[in-house]
Amino acid sequence: MIQAGDLLHVDFGITYLRLNTDTQQHAYVLKPGETKAPDELALAFKQANRLQDIFTNNFKLGKTGNEVLKQSRQMAIEQGLKPAIYTHPLGYHGHGAGTTLGMWDSQQGVPGSGDYPLHYNTVYSIELNNAMFIKAWDKEIRIMLEENALFDQHGVSYIDGRQTQLILIE
Repeated sequence: MIQAGDLLHVDFGITYLRLNTDTQQHAYVLKPGETKAPDELALAFKQANRLQDIFTNNFKLGKTGNEVLKQSRQMAIEQGLKPAIYTHPLGYHGHGAGTTLGMWDSQQGVPGSGDYPLHYNTVYSIELNNAMFIKAWDKEIRIMLEENALFDQHGVSYIDGRQTQLILIE
């Protein structure tokens, strides 16, 4: 049962014309009288977006998935984040052929597909999460984000934008 004060998470994908998407989004159910999400949740979301920025800024032609993963995790941890990165290529399969950049259970690198270099004009599901302790809830939560993006000579660009704040539900 969904109640006021709940943090909601959805993970879904669509297949169309034999191509696949993979997306995760978050929403917050406002309590009576609230007009915005609690500050701690907003900060947790902002930190997850920061992790996306660190990670995608490290995409460089010819770098391997394992190199990008290691560099991104190191930078994020140095900035006080608690990252997990598990990004995969998209194509004719939800987890398409190509460079893998971490797996949920392999944050030190992925033998084989993590050793593949990045190539221009490839599409990835930028999938990751950042954990943060929420004092008001006395527990750690993870903001799990996943957006489809193109990597080309201009860098990484999100195909349909990205979620930059919690969706608020009244």
